[in-house]
Amino acid sequence: MSALDLRLKRLEAELRCLVCQNQTLADSNADLADDLRREVRSLALAGKSDDDIKAYLVARYGDFVLYKPPVKPITWMLWFGPFALLAGGGALWWVVLRRRARSITPTATKADTAGELRARKLLNGEDDVAA
Repeated sequence: MSALDLRLKRLEAELRCLVCQNQTLADSNADLADDLRREVRSLALAGKSDDDIKAYLVARYGDFVLYKPPVKPITWMLWFGPFALLAGGGALWWVVLRRRARSITPTATKADTAGELRARKLLNGEDDVAA
């Protein structure tokens, strides 16, 4: 493998396939990934640096083309969105459980107390329980 091929493989591992979204250009078999690989190769052959190639692709496709986008205000949702959703879901779950626990609290009624008294007498063997 030549130095150019190694450089291209490293670059392709840092760039995202825009069709597959969870794969790098190096891992993707999509037609668009082939086109992007050819474009990266032509830019590299034209003497562009790795940073120049990435800047060109970001200008054209946005930060999403980078497999690891930089943390900046416009990409905060990419980085912190999953954690915010998880925290929000956990908070909602906690609130629902608290409300459910409050609505289930038992309240003793006279009928419950009388039923418990009758059950205790039966368990103690007192036969004079009126039915």
